Amino acid sequence: MSEGARWVKVAALDEIPDDGALAVEVDDDTPIALVRTEGEVFAVRDVCSHAEVRLSEGEVEDGTIECWLHGSCFDLRSGAAINPPATQPVPTYDVKIDGDDVLVSLDEKNS
Repeated sequence: MSEGARWVKVAALDEIPDDGALAVEVDDDTPIALVRTEGEVFAVRDVCSHAEVRLSEGEVEDGTIECWLHGSCFDLRSGAAINPPATQPVPTYDVKIDGDDVLVSLDEKNS
C-alpha cells in the first residue's frame, strides 16, 4: 500500500455483493468499481480500456472482472487485460477495510 496515501471512504462493506461489484464515484469524477470476491475487496477504474463502458456491470469470476460489452477480462490485482479485444490495463487502487467502512486510495497503483 502507498505510504502517505489519501484514503477516501467510498462504501460500507455490506453494500458490495459477494462475487460482484459496486459502482462508486470518488471526488465527483473518478469512477471506481469495488469488487468483492474470495474474501477480498478490490478497486479498479470503472471504465473498460477498450470501450467506454462500466466494468461494474460485468461478471466477477476467478479474480477477474469481465466487460459485459465485448468480453474482455481484467485481473483485479494488477488491472491487466487478460484477453482481447482490450489490450491496455485498467488502473487499480489500494483498498483498506476499517470496521465496516471501505476506503480507497486515489493514488493509482498502475496506469
